[in-house]
Amino acid sequence: MFAAIDPSTHPYAALGLTRNPDGSITRAAEAPITPPSCNLTEPTYPVLSKDVPLNPSINTSVRLFLPRTALDSTKLPLIIYVHGGGFVILRAASTIFHNLCTTIASETPALVVSVDYRLAPEHRLPAAYDDCMETVHWIKTTDDEWVTKYADLSNCYLMGTSAGGNIAYHVGLRAAVCADELGPIKVNGLILHQPFFGGVERTPSEIKLATDTILPVAVSDIMWELGLPLGADRDHEYSNPMMRPDVLDKIKDLGWRVIVTGCDGDSTVDRQMELAKALKEHGVKVVGKFIEGEYHGYDLLEPSKSELILGAVQEMVNSPNK
Repeated sequence: MFAAIDPSTHPYAALGLTRNPDGSITRAAEAPITPPSCNLTEPTYPVLSKDVPLNPSINTSVRLFLPRTALDSTKLPLIIYVHGGGFVILRAASTIFHNLCTTIASETPALVVSVDYRLAPEHRLPAAYDDCMETVHWIKTTDDEWVTKYADLSNCYLMGTSAGGNIAYHVGLRAAVCADELGPIKVNGLILHQPFFGGVERTPSEIKLATDTILPVAVSDIMWELGLPLGADRDHEYSNPMMRPDVLDKIKDLGWRVIVTGCDGDSTVDRQMELAKALKEHGVKVVGKFIEGEYHGYDLLEPSKSELILGAVQEMVNSPNK
């Protein structure tokens, strides 16, 4: 986001952060944001969007994306989307995520609910997991017309990008445990878009791409330091899913499908592939979609290259019983 600064040597500055003497941070810069657009009289917008408060007491909200074609169609699949930013920066309104959700809503088509969760370090994990679970319960109980009229709650998917992929995974584990209590919502799968995981021991891709200009190890370490509970290291289960492989059995029992995407120019790719392998070994229906080259977030910064993630979403959502 802040390419003029070398992220390997100045990780806080590269994230637009200043660390204060008391350990808090100041966000000195914000990536571009896009306002929602819900103008029914303007036909040039193929997707309508609006912000709805989730929990005003903690200042959380959701941004809904509804393809205009749904106004005259049957109910749509529901995608609960979680944005990236290493748990510490960016928002549901950030232009790169707004644009991705707009494209997903239009091309799938689907109703997309994007969660504007609380950020660390002011609100360390599991705060973001809690906010996303609250979103699931909001969807279950809301009288919002876009949800009640256009969403097929029996065809629901959890999706996240980068740190949002981590959040979607952990929220998926929670949802799996209480699946019987979520009705009429039925989660059918997870779409993990370049998910962000970590661990104490460096992987070959982290060593190889330690000074990567997009997501070097120094930046990842800062994100985990700010995002994890105080005193936790990168082998905490929130960071390293290999610490709790037993929880994967519930996903298998529910018959969920999981898609994991990544590229070998991403320092976190080995951890993404490790998770996909572990899921497969536990009998989960998993598809790993990994390509050569590129970099972490390439399809966000270069939307013309988003065919992999769009194809993954369509493969998952439009074939729910495959």
